[in-house]
Amino acid sequence: MGKSWLLFLSLLAAPAVGYCQLAATRVAPAAPCGTKQYRDSLVAKYIERGAQRFSYSDPRWTQYCDSLIAICPTIAIAYQQKAVPLIKDGKYEAAFALENKAAQLDPQRWLAYRGFLKCIFTKDYEGAILDFQGATRLNPAGREMDHTYPFFEGLSHLELKKYALAEADFKRDMALQRGAAGKGELHFNTLFYVGVLALEQKKYGQAKAYLQQCLQQYSNHPDANYYLGLTYRQLGDEKLASQHLRTAGQALAKGYLLNEDNLYYANYPHQITAYEVQQAMR
Repeated sequence: MGKSWLLFLSLLAAPAVGYCQLAATRVAPAAPCGTKQYRDSLVAKYIERGAQRFSYSDPRWTQYCDSLIAICPTIAIAYQQKAVPLIKDGKYEAAFALENKAAQLDPQRWLAYRGFLKCIFTKDYEGAILDFQGATRLNPAGREMDHTYPFFEGLSHLELKKYALAEADFKRDMALQRGAAGKGELHFNTLFYVGVLALEQKKYGQAKAYLQQCLQQYSNHPDANYYLGLTYRQLGDEKLASQHLRTAGQALAKGYLLNEDNLYYANYPHQITAYEVQQAMR
């Protein structure tokens, strides 16, 4: 036990270059890599009680992931977790080499996640659509980052200006959220994006209705206030337009945002800035 523990400590202290090779040659698994119980124990040791004890910017995060890959190279989460610091730092080419491996090893878990990254981080909307379509075939009712797969397909088609496809996607998204009984509450950002879609299609009545529903759930939603202001302007009501644009600026100043995952690292489609609000109020 003493020698094994010293070896483990020495591996953690080793520089990143050549680390995988060192671990691969000196650390042998105690059970077959394909045994689920053993694989789960490795994830608990090297990810949950290992890498995740540190900030993703700490080199030990990557070292623990490398150790897990060296011991058992078929555990998908090791590659996904190793990609996290690269995604946060904007090193997308290196990150996606790892994300691709994770999705290949465990598409049930990581294919939709890769689609999310493509949609939100790299703006590869065509690629995101393909990933979410594949994920839907594996898990039709699946969710990623609190949203249905059709939600992200709708975002992607909206950004590609394929409005008919986006509309169909958001209808599927809403149907999944409402559930079989039809009583589930819709996410406020579904309502927001459907409102934006209607605005871009110049369906101003629909845009107004959806954006108002969004604000009923989240009154300080800066983006919904902004686009509702633009909608009222198109409808000829400059008083309400100015009111909502002003509310959008005040909400941004107070720190209100879309309330989505990873907003610190990437902008969501149609996410506004204070500059845009100022320009609209001139």
